[in-house]
Amino acid sequence: MRKVPVTEAVGMVLCHDITRIIPGREKGRAFRRGQVITPGDIPTLLDLGKEHIYVWETGNSLIHEDEAALSLARHAAGPGLKWDQPSQGRVNLRAAYDGLLKVHVKQLNKLNNTNDVVMATAHNNRYVKEGQIVAATRITPLAVHSDILKEAERICTKESPLLEVKPFQSLWLGVVTTGSEIYSGRIRDGFCSIIRQKTAVFGAKMLGQVIVPDDPHLICAEVRQFVAEGAQMVLVTGGMSVDPDDVTPVGIRATGAEVVSYGAPALPGAMFMLAYLGRVPICGLPGCVMFNGVTIFDLVLPRIFAGERISREEIVSLGHGGLCAECTTCHYPACSFGK
Repeated sequence: MRKVPVTEAVGMVLCHDITRIIPGREKGRAFRRGQVITPGDIPTLLDLGKEHIYVWETGNSLIHEDEAALSLARHAAGPGLKWDQPSQGRVNLRAAYDGLLKVHVKQLNKLNNTNDVVMATAHNNRYVKEGQIVAATRITPLAVHSDILKEAERICTKESPLLEVKPFQSLWLGVVTTGSEIYSGRIRDGFCSIIRQKTAVFGAKMLGQVIVPDDPHLICAEVRQFVAEGAQMVLVTGGMSVDPDDVTPVGIRATGAEVVSYGAPALPGAMFMLAYLGRVPICGLPGCVMFNGVTIFDLVLPRIFAGERISREEIVSLGHGGLCAECTTCHYPACSFGK
């Protein structure tokens, strides 16, 4: 690139976007790349603090910021992602459909450790909607050496694409509601309507609900019956605390399921239980799911419906960010909970 005084730039072609910022009101593109400078543009450029512009001089070893950002976006984008055209040197990546955003964080950190390269993303394992911006990339200079860009592209695709959006699967759902007080009709169940509401956004199909007393043998039998009938996920509600009558964990263990965790470092949701009977996830839901707007249940649901098997290590890692602030007005997922 050749640096040219603005006062001598009439008729020349600008090789980069120029941004106008009005504090607290506006930030946008005042001049676009490729724009031919006219005499009337000179005062505006000077008002923007631009005493010089850059004129692009083609060379074999330098890649313009727009082309470089587009290339990075294309290499980073796996299934479920699309990208915008460059604007002010930045390229946004968007979700092509509703799903679970997957970010390979180690690859991302290595990429951002590369000189002149920037990639910012939303959090890993976040539920994203079609069209939502989930990442953005750019290079920091106006042009980058081709060798640097090639290394950045290699990092983006080294093991798997840096970014991916997994679509949600429509799972058959069975609900086992425990509690002698509900079974006897003394009180009405309040869990099932909440479960329907929270799982409907993922396309869940209700196989059925059964109500059983606090009997681990009956709990075990009903869970296994749902799995035999084709349930792809079983939710067991109530009876998850340490009271002597709370036997739901005992009933889940009796199925022969592999228990990933009983107890989780997330509040609300400390008494949550996750187990797998073969490939079928079984979740023991504590009472907070019925009373709190957002709990650990909201953190694991997107991953289950995206077909992922959650490990104990991943449950343990929820402790960092696992404290819900329980704000008067809930802004989840646009908050720190579960991040």
